[in-house]
Amino acid sequence: MMDFFSELETSMKQAVDIKNGKLNASRVVSVEVVETKSIRKELNITQKQLATLLNTSIDTIKSWESGRRNPNGLARKVLILLSQDINMLNKFQEIS
Repeated sequence: MMDFFSELETSMKQAVDIKNGKLNASRVVSVEVVETKSIRKELNITQKQLATLLNTSIDTIKSWESGRRNPNGLARKVLILLSQDINMLNKFQEIS
């Protein structure tokens, strides 16, 4: 049990050193949040239409829009594509 606390203490000290610029992080993880509601509003579609387009539930769309969850995987990629090119909506609707 002592090793766990020793490792935890070392990690905490390293975190403080990284924050203070005394140490470089060994890796940095960043997550780009997809603004689902903004994208949907820009596309002028309902939550139900977006759920159908992405083959997911309205509850999932609501979770994304409220910030409780973030889209990941293919849904995230599709939303990014839609945000970059509104005309993609027609292409996706053709194959839905």
